[in-house]
Amino acid sequence: MAGVAAGGARSARDHALAVLRVRGAAFAAVLLPGAVAVVLLTAVATGHLGGVWAALRPPAVLLAVAVAGAGAAVTALIARARTAVSPTVPVEERAAPDLYRMVRELAGQLDVPVPSGVALTPDCDCWLEEHGRAGATPPVLVVGSPFLWWMRVAELRALLAPVVAGTGPAAHPDIAAARRFVRALDAAAVRPRVGRLARLLLRASGGHAAEMERLVAAAVAARAADVERGPRLLAQEQVGLAYAGWDRLLTRVALPAWRAGRWPSRLDVGVVSALTELSRRDRLAEGFTSRLGERPACDLLEDPGEVDERVSLLAARLFYGAPPPDGPDWAPVDWPAYPREVVDQVWRTEAARLFRALDATESAASVRRAPSVVPAERPDPGGGRAERPASGGRGARATLERVMDRLAGEESRGVVAARITADAARDERRAPPPVPAGLIPDVTGDTGPLGLPAPAERGTRELLADHITAVVCCAAVDGGSGAPGLDWLDGPALLVDGERRTDLRRPVLALAEEGDAGPLRDWLTAAGLRPDRPVRLA
Repeated sequence: MAGVAAGGARSARDHALAVLRVRGAAFAAVLLPGAVAVVLLTAVATGHLGGVWAALRPPAVLLAVAVAGAGAAVTALIARARTAVSPTVPVEERAAPDLYRMVRELAGQLDVPVPSGVALTPDCDCWLEEHGRAGATPPVLVVGSPFLWWMRVAELRALLAPVVAGTGPAAHPDIAAARRFVRALDAAAVRPRVGRLARLLLRASGGHAAEMERLVAAAVAARAADVERGPRLLAQEQVGLAYAGWDRLLTRVALPAWRAGRWPSRLDVGVVSALTELSRRDRLAEGFTSRLGERPACDLLEDPGEVDERVSLLAARLFYGAPPPDGPDWAPVDWPAYPREVVDQVWRTEAARLFRALDATESAASVRRAPSVVPAERPDPGGGRAERPASGGRGARATLERVMDRLAGEESRGVVAARITADAARDERRAPPPVPAGLIPDVTGDTGPLGLPAPAERGTRELLADHITAVVCCAAVDGGSGAPGLDWLDGPALLVDGERRTDLRRPVLALAEEGDAGPLRDWLTAAGLRPDRPVRLA
């Protein structure tokens, strides 16, 4: 196995030398006019050449000086082009002595240099990050925070073994020089003055660089093959599970909070809850919950809560783009307060959007028309004073009765659904304020939100159903029979008597798609809710 690794390293070195030959050819092209000028001057001075060759000396010197000056300027621009650095949360050794000890043990077992530091990223990935001049110091080990909270210590060790093994090739002078050259070209490729030349050199060296990295990866995998062989298969299974849980947590739970001006301060604790729930629901993951009795990898940190908070704020900065931390509409939220501060606000925002759509789509004729007969009063089941139903318009009350009456017609449903879709798209397109410099102390890397993968596009009727559901949930909360809750995999949930109600979707869809309010009225009656009671909006 060691021979395979060595062979792979030698092959990677051959491709690294090929990359460096491209760099050497570029330098040779710049120095060639100067060499020609020196030879010409020497030949004329020694009498070997004369006549017309003597007349060519000034143009040759001027050309050599111009090319050398241009080459020096281009080289300086390429060298100064800053390579993008991934934003991470650095973890000092005093904050994670056990984690650093484990990394040093892995490096010693693999016979490679120890990484110069450890940092965390709010993503399901691990890699080596070059900080400063490649090869001068060992790279920093970047670990995905979901792995650190979900995996057990032995699983994390097996996952990090091939990553730590990459410090060996990173210290090789030829490979380090080739990587430094390719990274400089990649950073300069977008510069206006030298971009074309940088892209030309990248095309010339890109094939060798890619093959070099492939062979390096094969070499480090072979070197780490005998380290933690037992837990490796289980660790790879946990990687796939962590990807699924982290994606659901970000898109279903964190994103609504970010849009509401709150950032969950314990995202990594949340991913453990989400993955535990996923393991409970998925029969393929039945054996995963037995792992929870083993020591979690986050115990390698001295203060997991403080680190989790820093990583959670970085996640908001990366995937959404956070306003200034001292702004009135941006504050942390812990999981016990999430239903009250986020779920309730999301429901009331969507309910308000639905009633705004009802107001906007009612025709001017219906607003101006005065009823020829005063609407009959509905008896109050509680024996109090009866109230007349709202006749529509901007002064109409926000009640479920109004929603069900308005959506009874096919044309009305289509118009309201289209208006809601347009309003929701406009609200979601509103970009958050730019991230100011120094938003998160002790965080390294470039700023700028990356965004989340685009969710599956919802149809107009599906979006209408979601807004009707929000109105029903607000009515349940206002009536005292329901409460906002949090489902770790699905996000906001309605709780009745402490249990999640999952039977609301069908009657809501009957109203949204067919205009049939009967099933929803039956559901409201069974829940003890009055459809004529006003709903409190955002």
